[in-house]
Amino acid sequence: MRKASILLAALLVSLLAVSVGALAQGSLAIVYDVGGRGDLSFNDMAALGGERAVRELGVRLTEVESASTADFLPNLRALARSRQHDVIVGVGFLIQDAMAQVAEEFPNQKFALIDGFVDAPNVMSISFADHEGSALVGALAAITALENGGDTVGIVLGIEIPILLRFEVGYRAGVRWAVDRYNEIHGTNKQVRVLYTYTGAFDDPARGKTAAEAMLGQGATVVYQVAGGTGLGVFEAVESAARGQGKVVGPPFAIGVDSAQDYISPGFIAVSMVKRVDNGVFEAIKRALDGTFQGGAVTLKLAEGGVAASSVEMVELFFDEAVAAGAKTPEEKAVAMAGVRAAREAVPQLAWDLLNELDSLIRSGEYVVPEALDRDTAEYWRSVLSTY
Repeated sequence: MRKASILLAALLVSLLAVSVGALAQGSLAIVYDVGGRGDLSFNDMAALGGERAVRELGVRLTEVESASTADFLPNLRALARSRQHDVIVGVGFLIQDAMAQVAEEFPNQKFALIDGFVDAPNVMSISFADHEGSALVGALAAITALENGGDTVGIVLGIEIPILLRFEVGYRAGVRWAVDRYNEIHGTNKQVRVLYTYTGAFDDPARGKTAAEAMLGQGATVVYQVAGGTGLGVFEAVESAARGQGKVVGPPFAIGVDSAQDYISPGFIAVSMVKRVDNGVFEAIKRALDGTFQGGAVTLKLAEGGVAASSVEMVELFFDEAVAAGAKTPEEKAVAMAGVRAAREAVPQLAWDLLNELDSLIRSGEYVVPEALDRDTAEYWRSVLSTY
């Protein structure tokens, strides 16, 4: 009898250890936006966050792809019904309606939404300080123009919605800060104008190309694309203009957005404003495991790793994801990275120096980047931030 009791106690201890170990390990599920892994954008960035959580937190990772938006609801519902995941992450604003419905059906399940908002106590809605990242690349654009004898930069956007107004004003703020700093350094009175166009679309590269061509025709040295798929036309226009001048590297330059897009037109994209979706995913599971998870809006700022100017290392890591997904080959990577490095070498050193200086000022709170989420506020800042 005593022997049986000892065996039973040992079994209970063993089961308890397994239970505690499983709980400590945790589980993360990611429902990708349409396009899935290999999209070279938000989905791949989210995947990097999941992979980091596996490495650093030891979590189990479940990845679910969606062939269409109609798959969002059943995918989320199936994961929630399993009751196996500490947090379920949905990637992109298109999934927010489905997440709102499933979050209501499963109030005890934690969810996180990347780049959207669901008003529910069990949903952490993660956004990024786009205006701060846009200020960084705006500073680089302005100095690149001035150091190349120019006085014009541009920004091509998608639909005129609040979040894009925030991008625009942040970019303008970076331009103005850099011009003022340039004049302070050199004792000059230089000016840089900012051309802007809202194309009204996120999936029309032809519109993006036309808008960028118009800006280049007006003397723009750098054009920042904030237009999703429409922005691919911006890259095409900039590269075509440079090659038309017999160049294999800019200027003119484009600036990428959301992910490290530098490799798309290697040699002609100076930098990208990156939303660190990977850090957003990692933060969601980390908070779910350490007990600090709360529903509501969470904005990851520059100081918190929410946004950043792309680095060569970041571009290379992202390209590795593309190779792993079969979207690119190792040979293509070698060629692209050579172009990426050449573009960075062609950007004036002062542009990088002032980008880094502004980065430090924003992180410390010494410089606060203005925001605009409506047309009236955007118009106000267009006037205030103009150097003309």
